[in-house]
Amino acid sequence: MQSPIRVVILGGGFGGLYTARHLSRLVRGRRDVQVTLVSRENYFLMTPLLFEASSGVLEPRHAVNPIRPLLKDVRFIKAEVEGVDLDGRKINARLARDEPLEIGYDQLVLALGGITNRAVIPGAEHARTFKVLGDAISLRNHVINAFELADIEKDRERKREHLTFAIVGAGLVAVELAGELTVFIKTLCTLYRNITPDELRIEMIEAGPRIAPEFEEPLADYARRTLEARHLRIRVNTRVERIAPGHVHLSGGETIAARTIVVATGVAPSPLVASLPIEHDKKGRVLAEPTMRSRGRNEVWALGDCAAIPNRAGGTYPSLAQHALREAKCLARNIDAVLRDGDAAKLEPFVYRSKGSLAALGHFKGIGNVNGLRIHGFIAWWVWRTYYLFQMPHWNRRLRVMLDWTIDLFFHNDVVELDLSVEGSPPAKPLMSPSDHSTPHVPR
Repeated sequence: MQSPIRVVILGGGFGGLYTARHLSRLVRGRRDVQVTLVSRENYFLMTPLLFEASSGVLEPRHAVNPIRPLLKDVRFIKAEVEGVDLDGRKINARLARDEPLEIGYDQLVLALGGITNRAVIPGAEHARTFKVLGDAISLRNHVINAFELADIEKDRERKREHLTFAIVGAGLVAVELAGELTVFIKTLCTLYRNITPDELRIEMIEAGPRIAPEFEEPLADYARRTLEARHLRIRVNTRVERIAPGHVHLSGGETIAARTIVVATGVAPSPLVASLPIEHDKKGRVLAEPTMRSRGRNEVWALGDCAAIPNRAGGTYPSLAQHALREAKCLARNIDAVLRDGDAAKLEPFVYRSKGSLAALGHFKGIGNVNGLRIHGFIAWWVWRTYYLFQMPHWNRRLRVMLDWTIDLFFHNDVVELDLSVEGSPPAKPLMSPSDHSTPHVPR
């Protein structure tokens, strides 16, 4: 019996998961095609909900969907991808128990996403990132623990350091994080008798001229005024020279002593993708044709954060979820055409006009541009929630999210620290002082 054509998709984010879902429908009933999805997590993360998961609005597990129920006709492998042999058409991966695994392919889809771009700031490894579910849970625990320590701290300077929070960057991720973090910190402050609001210090530092550059200036200005009303200090045209443990060193010589430092400095492509012997752009993304086929490798395709897909304006499409969702649909059709017609297949270029952008600022506030219409305040917040609610793949999770949101209307944010230690393990170390030459330990 002839072996089936092997289509392997690497990555379980928006691009990878939805390519697998669309392709499985197109090839349903074909025994000569095998579709495989490889991801290091067995869940799909709805990344826009990550901010509310960190602030206690959403139960963290409600921001994710288990992958297997979403891919009934697709082979799923939970493994860490360690390398790709393009000439041998093999993927080297490692299973959870550190067992090596080799996966062969005939058509390969690179959808490994990206990582926070730490390279732009020296010492950024000493700061936190906000990219995956573990980041959200870790930051939540860290902030709660900072309040616990500040509540009993006798030294005024050390207490101030515990209650200083610095966000480096002011793009979409940083602004949404600041929106939820300011509300969460305000809720925490009401629970600690020895902490007053005037002792809190929240800083946002941006090298550019304004925050939220993804939006028009009037919307960015609304976001600025909303965050400043919550006592967030925004510094623009201010460059971070370097980050040290517990310190942010600014251009001009000023240093901010903070126990909580988060970098939101843009996205870099997956290091594995950037290291492949394939054509890349200056950022390390795979240079793709408009059809999302990689240049020089007809059997390799790429989409999402790790792909540079040209648009009609002469640039490339942005790394946004709404684009990845549409890219996945087009890519699945192109692969199906190749599977049916081979080299004679007629491939369609990816063409998409953005419907706009949305950002939630927490506490019933948001900004957005929907088909050219600027919205802000409650209506933008409501549109943001409605749109992303219906991006969740199953009603099972949609209903859970709706329940969390309903409860949040009547009660304050959940401020329970999610202890991940196990019986018999040593207790978590306390947050270290900025003078220590190591980063704070938070149980993972």
